[in-house]
This record gives sequence, structure tokens and C-alpha cells, in this order.
Amino acid sequence: MKLSSEEIEILKILEEDHKLSAATIASMVMSDEETVKNTIKKLEDQKIIMSYPTLINWSKVDGQANIIAMIEVKVTPKRGVGFDEVAERIARFPEVSSLYLMSGAYDLSITIEGKTMNQIANFVSEKLSTIEHVISTTTHFMLKKYKHDGVIFEGGDEKDRRMVVTP
Repeated sequence: MKLSSEEIEILKILEEDHKLSAATIASMVMSDEETVKNTIKKLEDQKIIMSYPTLINWSKVDGQANIIAMIEVKVTPKRGVGFDEVAERIARFPEVSSLYLMSGAYDLSITIEGKTMNQIANFVSEKLSTIEHVISTTTHFMLKKYKHDGVIFEGGDEKDRRMVVTP
């Protein structure tokens, strides 16, 4: 979809800081507040703006930290639809937080979250591996988060970590 330069500028501003008010964005793009509100609504309706991120450091909240696993999946592509049909099926699982088609040694990259390693293992063995056209999986567990979506988790002791946004 072809967007105007103002629409692209609004998207870039929202990508940097989605909490800015429509009035602030309007002044940045030299437009009026109502036009910016309408543009944002249009971009949301057209699914160009998919969601707004909130990054929470769950490791600081007792009892709320999840185990995150990245799973490499090799798939036999299906004639006529390639990887799409298998990917769409995998994407429907609530455990799956992201799913990408990759180039290289494996075909799909999946990120999932669970409360325990056993929960993730059960997902892989009972749900993912049993899907037709899935050849193999390799699971990697995230041990520590240093940077996520441009935010650096820094500090000395784990309890004293603070989040810093990098430019």
C-alpha cells in the first residue's frame, strides 16, 4: 500500500514512542491533531499498525518470570502453498509469541513462552513435532536478556537492573 510522506512520518514517530499524544505528533509533522488521529485510526484499521508495545521486565516480578525458548523447525514445504499452511497452523497455538520464515539451515523460527521447561518440552513433543510436514526441531532456551527491541537491560546485580532505551 502506498502511503503519503506524512503517514510514513507518523508511523516512524509512533514506532519510536507510541505514547506521544496526537497533539504532539501533529506539531512534529506540521499537521493538525484531528488529521493525525484520523490517520492513526486509518492505519490501525488497515492493520499497518498492528499493536503497541509495552516491554515489561518480568524477571523483576516474583512468580511471573516465564521461560522463553527459540525453536528452529525444519519443514517439508507443501506443494502449491510452500511453508504458509504449516506456519499458519503453528501460529494458532497460544504458546507461540513469534514465528518467522527463515533462510539457512532451518525453515521456521518460533519463539514460545512457558512457566516451566517441562511445559515447553510438552509443547514441542505433543503439539509441534506431531504436525504433518514438520521434519525436525531444535530448541534453545533463553538464559538471560541483555537487549530487547532497542532496550538494554543493564546494571550490576540482577535485582538492580534498570532499563535504558538506546537511540
